[in-house]
Amino acid sequence: MEHLAAGRELLIFLVAAGIVVPLFQYMRLGVVLGFLIAGVAVGPGGFGHLAETWPIFGYAAITDVTRLQTLGDLGVLFLLFTIGLELSLARLAAIGKMMVQVGGLQVILATGAIYALSAMAGFQFDDSLVLGMAFALSSTAIVTQSLIERKRLVAPAGRTTLGVLILQDLTVVPVVIVVGILGTAGATAGVSVGLALVQGIGIAIAVVIAVLALGRFLIKPLMQLAGATGNRTLLIAITLLIIIGAGALTSAAGLSSALGAFLAGLLLSESEYRHQLDVDVEPFRDLLLGLFFMTVGMTIDLDIVYLQWTMVLLALVLMLAVKLVTAYVAARLVRVERSVAIEMAFLLAGAGEFAFVMFALAFRDNVITADVAHFATTVAALSMMFTPALGMIGGRIAKAMESRTHMAKHGVHADEEWVDHVIIGGYGRVGGMVGGLLRAEGIPFVALDLDVVHVERAKQDGLPVFYGDATRAEILTRLGAENALAFVVTADGGDMAKRMVETIRARWPGATIHARARSVAHARELLDLGATHVVPEAFEGSLQLSGELLASIGLPPEAIANRLAVVRAVVEARLSEEGPYPANPEAEAGAAMQPGDG
Repeated sequence: MEHLAAGRELLIFLVAAGIVVPLFQYMRLGVVLGFLIAGVAVGPGGFGHLAETWPIFGYAAITDVTRLQTLGDLGVLFLLFTIGLELSLARLAAIGKMMVQVGGLQVILATGAIYALSAMAGFQFDDSLVLGMAFALSSTAIVTQSLIERKRLVAPAGRTTLGVLILQDLTVVPVVIVVGILGTAGATAGVSVGLALVQGIGIAIAVVIAVLALGRFLIKPLMQLAGATGNRTLLIAITLLIIIGAGALTSAAGLSSALGAFLAGLLLSESEYRHQLDVDVEPFRDLLLGLFFMTVGMTIDLDIVYLQWTMVLLALVLMLAVKLVTAYVAARLVRVERSVAIEMAFLLAGAGEFAFVMFALAFRDNVITADVAHFATTVAALSMMFTPALGMIGGRIAKAMESRTHMAKHGVHADEEWVDHVIIGGYGRVGGMVGGLLRAEGIPFVALDLDVVHVERAKQDGLPVFYGDATRAEILTRLGAENALAFVVTADGGDMAKRMVETIRARWPGATIHARARSVAHARELLDLGATHVVPEAFEGSLQLSGELLASIGLPPEAIANRLAVVRAVVEARLSEEGPYPANPEAEAGAAMQPGDG
């Protein structure tokens, strides 16, 4: 019966993941939030609660979360392992100072502020301290996965946030020690807390050094031994052993098991197996991490939310606000840029998975009551549910702040005059090549780009490249659009290219617009919007590749040129035609060219 129950729970998880998660992806709300909502629905507080009235919901409910939590925790280990693979000891050392300063300040400020608010609300010393320490930490799994989804992990905000999360994992030992003291020392707890923190930090540092040293002499030789056999299955098995073993080692020492997995990945980040391990672990990570997010949703007690919704809402808002403010202040005190500090603060505003462990330990040791533990656990789970959305909000605010900063520093000024020039929208790989050719011919040009790296690199070379949105008519006007010889659209994003063409044609109907398209279909769209001439990048690249292939086979240059000319003529003819556009114009062109043509 136990095996049947476990199989049913996994089946419910797969069904929920297959329905809810794709829906949330379609709505662009993120995979993490989808798994959290699915967990609420199929958990004890969702369908499990409804099953008491309508038994039919019992078939879709998971009442025992323990088994799934064990598997879900493995997902966190795999996530931290892959993050460690993407870093290196040198890169970690580069953010080490920032990690200690910002992370240390954030933990201290958040703990103190939440403790003070809890004491003001009438909680006892023990309760207030436990709430402060538990809520001060954030969710490593949810925050990092959110950063990965939005491709922000390697951005300055992502690196700073990751450093703070690592520091938070290191504080697990002193926090657990403090909870133990509160459970045994009673009234003298306040005197022992300071000493316990110092001892705990020392233990944490010693454990990290021991794991790194052990990895040098054990993990790398073990991977080399497995790699020498050429057996991929053995390599995967050894990798799983290393991840789980490192996590178990740090967990036995009182640290976070996720920290051990991260250190294992860090040790292998500079090995020759790095990319293969990343690919092999990815399926395990994604599936089990989704299971972890669902189990977090299952811990939300909807009865508490319903019966005490005002208290829950007030506690949730206060906790998020306090953590947001303290994280921002901590970052600014260390002189982190405002945009980075604000995005990091929003990401760290929620509670973390360790809060569940801490509340359970505190309740077991009679430090807090069952009512406080259930209430705090619900608030923590709800805050974790809001973490992906908060991360997106923080990212948008940071992006707006960065845009204003870059516009002020590299933006277009109204007093600059441009006549008989070319305006390039997007100064990346293609735009830079076009600008270089224009410069070689002595033709003046000016370019816009929203990537500050491209802008700063061009500025260093003395080129007229500015930070700005090439789809906005007022910015193009400042660049003398009415006096421009031509416009060149090389923006990477397909939608941005279409908006730029549409804006130029609407404001300057007689303008000449040359555009780079992603594909032939994209080229037709740009032509329909008013582009004068469009070059399908993928199509031209495929023609060049085909030409090289035919040359290597032995066809004469004249025959190759004629064959490619036929294909190009067919596609260009279709681009100039009105009416329905073929689903696969390249295939149609290939079919039009018979053997022996040319």
